[in-house]
Amino acid sequence: MRAVDIIMKKRSGKELSREEIEFLIGGYVAGTIPDYQVSAWAMAVYFQGMTPAETGVLTEVMLKSGKVIDLSGIAGPFIDKHSTGGVGDKTSLILAPLVASLGIRDPMMSGRALGHTGGTLDKLESIPGYRTNLTVEEFRSIISKDGFAMTGQTREIVPADRLLYALRDVTATVESIPLITASILSKKVAEGAEGLVFDVKFGSGAFMKDPVDGEKLARSLVNTGAAMGKRIIALLTDMNEPLGNMMGNFLEVEESLDCLEGKGPEDLMEVTLELAARMVVLGGKARTAAEGRKLCEEALASGKPRQLFLDNVRSQGGNPEQLLELRGKYRSEFSMEIRAPRSGFINHIDAFQIGLAGVHLGVGRNRTEDVVSPTAGIQFHKRYGDPVQSGDIVMTVWGKSAQSLVDAKPLIEGALQIQDTRPALRTLILKEIAS
Repeated sequence: MRAVDIIMKKRSGKELSREEIEFLIGGYVAGTIPDYQVSAWAMAVYFQGMTPAETGVLTEVMLKSGKVIDLSGIAGPFIDKHSTGGVGDKTSLILAPLVASLGIRDPMMSGRALGHTGGTLDKLESIPGYRTNLTVEEFRSIISKDGFAMTGQTREIVPADRLLYALRDVTATVESIPLITASILSKKVAEGAEGLVFDVKFGSGAFMKDPVDGEKLARSLVNTGAAMGKRIIALLTDMNEPLGNMMGNFLEVEESLDCLEGKGPEDLMEVTLELAARMVVLGGKARTAAEGRKLCEEALASGKPRQLFLDNVRSQGGNPEQLLELRGKYRSEFSMEIRAPRSGFINHIDAFQIGLAGVHLGVGRNRTEDVVSPTAGIQFHKRYGDPVQSGDIVMTVWGKSAQSLVDAKPLIEGALQIQDTRPALRTLILKEIAS
């Protein structure tokens, strides 16, 4: 069997066998099949797609490329949430301690910045000392103590996805439904989750630009996950605008604390609470999403989720007192303001353009080896639908260098659109898709 024959077969739109997928992925992990051949195969998949059977096999092969975390001996239920990627999306940081406060354990295996979207691990590691490279023993211990733990892929756990995830980012093959499905589910099954809530985003700042494509991805995740014996719910959510008032690594940690204190921005709180409500339902703590949401709102008011977040910071190597001291102060020395060029109402802040600007600023990556900046990002003082006067400050921007501000400014200014009349209200959650 040769990799080049498998590439040619997929390039021609033919269905690959289990043996061919096992050979290709196994060889890539072992180092006998090089990056450039796997890149060619990924591009063939991008254009030709995969059948549901192929997607299921790819997911299973990636899952079995390494160890699966054993959470036996720890009382469940184990429910996790995953977002398909957006701009300003910090819901994981809020959700995990929130559902943990209600007796649901969240074993969260997350990724880093991918293309124009942010990464949960990068956000958490902006907290000085915070570690996400946990051993399996540490992961189990922290989940048992705090109710949730945040870790990344390792060489032992789903190594195939760790390699493919980085490769897709730099070969323009991120936006492939089969590859996204296999990537997400292999991680989520490996981490030990029994039930999963997917936040499948659509719009300019999402990998799926059109809601029709977003629904296709949601159904692929739901159907493939259900076939693997998992309880699955997916919400299709809007990512045409950045989520929340902050975009950046430490900035989003700060905003997550705001949410845990009950004072987060309306759009971020809405999406977070609706996702959390479904996690509570899958965990058997509520019968309906409405009941689950009520429990989440009561938990936030109690202050327990905030304390669990701070406890987890300490458990994973950070200093919660230092975190609170840095709040509002931990910013790059390089900054600029973006002002409204005219009076009117903001009718669009393009999430994709903002995400691309974030890569220049140091929030994200152009290459897998790039180092992100903890103190770069954007604060939105005005949002979709807000009235502005000419000259009003719409955004404050921080970059990793003076040149990064110069590079990002045209993208940020191009993302901002103002019109004479107030735009219509946005629908944040388009639909729910369940197994």
